Amino acid sequence: MAIANYEGDDDINLEKPCFGFHFVSSMPSDLDAHSRPRKMPRISSSPVISERRERKANEEEHQSDTVNYLPDECLFEIFRRLPGSKERTKSACVCKKWLFLLSGIRPSDAVQRKILPNLNADGVGDEEEDDEGEVDQSHSRILEGKQATDIQLAAIAVGNSSRGGLGDLLIRGSNSYGNPTCGITDRGLSAVAHACPSLRILSMWNVPLVTDISLSEIAGGCPILEKLDLTQCPLISEKGLIAVARKCRNLTSLKVQSCANIHNEGLHAIGLCCQKLNCLIIKDCPRVGDLGVSSLMASASSSLQKVKLEGLNISDISCAFVGRHGKGVSDLTLSGLQNVSKSEIRITAKSLSLQNLNSITVTSCSGVTDLALESIGKCCPSLKHLPFHRSFHLSDSGLRAVTETSRTLESLQLEGCSRITLNSVSLSSLDTNTNYQSLASAKCSEIKDFDPSLHPSCTHLTSLTIHACPDLTSDSLALVANICPKLEHIDLSGLVGLTDNGLLPFIEGSGDRLVKVNLSYCVDLTDAAIEALVKAHGRTLKLLNLDGCKKLTDKSLVAISVSCSRLKELDMSRCQISDIGIAVLASARHLHLKVLTLRSCSQVTEKSFPLLCKMAHPLGVLNLVLQADCYPRD
Repeated sequence: MAIANYEGDDDINLEKPCFGFHFVSSMPSDLDAHSRPRKMPRISSSPVISERRERKANEEEHQSDTVNYLPDECLFEIFRRLPGSKERTKSACVCKKWLFLLSGIRPSDAVQRKILPNLNADGVGDEEEDDEGEVDQSHSRILEGKQATDIQLAAIAVGNSSRGGLGDLLIRGSNSYGNPTCGITDRGLSAVAHACPSLRILSMWNVPLVTDISLSEIAGGCPILEKLDLTQCPLISEKGLIAVARKCRNLTSLKVQSCANIHNEGLHAIGLCCQKLNCLIIKDCPRVGDLGVSSLMASASSSLQKVKLEGLNISDISCAFVGRHGKGVSDLTLSGLQNVSKSEIRITAKSLSLQNLNSITVTSCSGVTDLALESIGKCCPSLKHLPFHRSFHLSDSGLRAVTETSRTLESLQLEGCSRITLNSVSLSSLDTNTNYQSLASAKCSEIKDFDPSLHPSCTHLTSLTIHACPDLTSDSLALVANICPKLEHIDLSGLVGLTDNGLLPFIEGSGDRLVKVNLSYCVDLTDAAIEALVKAHGRTLKLLNLDGCKKLTDKSLVAISVSCSRLKELDMSRCQISDIGIAVLASARHLHLKVLTLRSCSQVTEKSFPLLCKMAHPLGVLNLVLQADCYPRD
C-alpha cells in the first residue's frame, strides 16, 4: 500500500527524518513502502557534547600523569630522596623535565639512605651496598658538532655523577649546522656544575650562548678545577673569570682565545688568587692590554712555566714584566706583537729572571733583530729550542751570534726568514756544540749555494728539514750530506727543483741510517732515485712520504716491498701507481706496515681492497681516496 493511501489512526511524527523523507513514527508491519534509498546526512555533535568529551579526555590524561602536575619543588624533593644511582639514572630517562631536575641535584643535596641488608637472601645486601658505594675513576667526555646540546650534557652529568664523576669535559661546538640556539647554553653547563664536582678539565670551543652565569656556577660547583680553556666564547667576560679565580684556587692552566669581552680585571684576579698557575695562553683578545698581562706576571711569577702571548695589543711594558718576573718560565712564545720594540726584547732577554728559559718562539714580531737575538743567546744559558717564524729583520749575523753563545742549543727552526742564508745555517760552531741535533729551514728564499770550505763536519746533527726553498741546488744538497754524516730524519718536501742527480749524491753521502724521509712534492724524482734510497736505507727506514711525486710508478712499490723490512708508514698519494703495484706490496710477507696512504691515485681501483685486507700483517690505518682531491695543497 502506498504512503498516500494510508488511512491509519497513528499520528505522523515530523521530527524524525529517515532517508531524507518524513515518515510516520510507527508503521504497520504489512506496509509496502517503496522509496529510493539515499545517504544519511552527517549530523555534527552539539557543542555541549564536544565540550564534555574534551573535559573527559583531560581528566583521563590528568589521572594518568598526575606526577607532572606537581610543582618542580616537590619533584626535586622526591628525586633527591631516591635510594640509589640506578634509580636516578632510570628516572632521568623518563622525560626532559625530569632529566634537568635530576641534573640540578648536587651530591650534598641528595638524602643518603642506608640500605638495610636482606637477611633472607645470601649476598644480596652486600651487592646492593657495593653497587651504591662503588666509585670509579673520573671519566672524560667529548661533545662535538651536533652532539653538543644541553640534553646531551645533562645526560652525561647525571650518568657520571655516581660513577666517580666527570673529570674531563671537552666541548667543540659549531654553528655551521644551522640554528646556533641548538648548541650548549647555560642550562646544560649548569647541570655539569651541579652534578659533577669532580671536574678538573673544562675546554669549550665555539660556544656562543654560554655566559658568565654558568661559568660562575662551574666555579662554585667544581672547586678542584685545574685546567680551563675558553676559545671563541663571546659572552664570557671578566666576571666569569673573576669567579673562577676566587673559587678555583687549584687552577694550573688557563687558555683564553678569541674572547672579545675578557678584560684586564679578569687576568688580574687570576694572578692574585691562582698561585699554582703554571701555564698561561692568551691569544687574540683585543681588550687585554699591558695592565692585565703585567699584573698577572707580577702576581703569579713564581709558578708560571709556560707563557704564550699572541695577537695582543700590548707594548714594551708587558715584555718587561715577563723578563723581570718570569723566574720559572721555561717556554715563552711571542707572536704577532707589533707594538713591541727591539730595545724591549733586548731588555727582556738580559733580565736575570729568565735563567730557566729553554724554549723561546718568536713569530711576526717586528722587534726581533740581530741585537735582540744576540742578547737571547748570551742571557739564557738553558736555551735548547729556538724557533723563529716570519722574522724579516733577522740576518746571518744574529743567527751566528746566538749559535756561538748558546752552548745548550738543541734545535733551530727558521720559517720565512728571508735574510738567512745557508752559510749561517751551517755554522762552523755547530761542530763544537755536542747538543745540537735538529735544524729546520722552511720558505727561506736565501737558502742557496754555500762554500763547503767554511763548514767542517757536523757530526751531531741527526734531523734536517729544508722545506720549500726553491733556490737550493743539487750540489749544495750533496755537500750538506757530506758535512752531516749522522742524519736520521730528513725532510726535503716542496723542493720542486730536486732531481735524481741531486738526490743520488745525497743518498750516497748520508750513510745507511736514515729512519724518516719526507720527499713529498718533489715532482721531478723518478723510480731510480727511490730504488737507490730504499736499497741503501731499507733496513732502517720506518717512514717514507712520497706524496705528490707524480713520476713514480709501480717500480717504486716493488723496490719498497723488497727492501723495506721495518717500514711502518708509507704515503704514495698522487703517484702513478696501479693495482699491480698494490698487489706486490700486499704480498710482501716481511712488510710490517701500520699506516698506508693512497690518495688520488687514478689507477688504483676497488680491486685493491681485498688484497690490502689479506696482508700478512694487517694495516692499522688505511687512508684511501680514489677521486681527485678537491682542495689544493698550500
